[in-house]
Order: sequence, then structure tokens, then C-alpha cells
Amino acid sequence: MATDLIEIDARSPSPEALDRAASAVRRGKVVAIPTEGLYTLIADPFNLHAVTRVFRAKGREATRSLPLLVADHLMVEDLSRELSTRFYLLARKFWPGPLTIIIPAAAKVPLKVTGNTGRMGVRQSQSAVAGALIARLNQPLISTSANVSGEPTCHSGIQVFGTMDGRIDLVLDGGYCAGPGNTTVDITEPYWKMIREGVITEKDVAGCLKT
Repeated sequence: MATDLIEIDARSPSPEALDRAASAVRRGKVVAIPTEGLYTLIADPFNLHAVTRVFRAKGREATRSLPLLVADHLMVEDLSRELSTRFYLLARKFWPGPLTIIIPAAAKVPLKVTGNTGRMGVRQSQSAVAGALIARLNQPLISTSANVSGEPTCHSGIQVFGTMDGRIDLVLDGGYCAGPGNTTVDITEPYWKMIREGVITEKDVAGCLKT
């Protein structure tokens, strides 16, 4: 597989580049894009062939779920089996931003995407590229760091290309990106749990949820 690379302006991506990336996703391809913190692999979560290709590209264990990027909390309502008050409190305060919220997945979400757990992480990104692609495709996108599992994350398109050439189909190179670390919170249990603490701290989350 030959991996293509297109240079873009991460803050104001060209329609041509976005159209090409959207077309690739529609055809079950795997694309790397810049987000506010690092480069991420995107693909269609409802295309099982594309899902398999993401796992294969990263060498990721099939028991690990693939997070999704969403347009807003309304899109999440269509993806979740149920949403608690905690979700709305967190989403309204911290989205768009570096917070991934783990929720119970609806039956329409392929079990493979959830790592066979029935749960998934969702996030609304501040990235102009991610937002434009979700709007063009009118659907959520798989979003997992653009690196081989266990290897360092990539903060530039050239790094992604050097690491994943032949593993993915397209890299949108928006230069260097290194924003704040992402926080992940699980709200599927009676008591919420901090999975990974980033720029949004456990104290921030507790203050929002008043617990």
C-alpha cells in the first residue's frame, strides 16, 4: 500500500484536501489528521473492514476499544445506549476540548469498535480538520493516536508518514501540533473513574460533577 501525503493548513484546511480525505474515509480507507494535541488515525466506525485496518495499522489489541470523535452531544445521543446527567455536565463544560468520556455504546455501534466491551470513548475536538470532516461525512469518526501501539505518539505529519508509511492510506500534514494532554473519564459505573489525567484534572472533573 502506498501512503499519500498532502500538506494542509491545520487551522484553515482547503476544501480540496478535506474532500480527498472524506472520500478516502467513505471508501473504507485510514487517514491520519492533525488534531489539537497530536496526529490521529480516522476511519469509518461502521465499516468493519476499515475498523480492522485501523487495528492492523497500529498493531492494536482487539480487546482495546477505539475512541470516536463526534460533532456534539446530539451525535452522542444516537451512539449511546443511555446517557446520564454526568455526561451532559461534562460535555457542556469541557467540550470541545481534551476530554474523552467513556459511555455505554448503542447496538448500532459495532462491537469490534468497543473492543467487545460494549463501551466506548467519545470526544468533541477543537480541531478544525476533525470538525470539518465530521461535518462533511455527517457521522462520527474513529480517532486513535497515529502511531504503532507501544511507540511514541506523533506530533507532525512527517513523523506519521515515517512511522506508518505503507500501513495507512493518507496523511494530512498540518505541520507540528502539541497541545495539552487528553483526559479520559469513565462514567459507565455508579462511581465515575479517572482513566487518564491530562490537562483537565481529577479535581476539575470532581468540581464539575460535584463529587
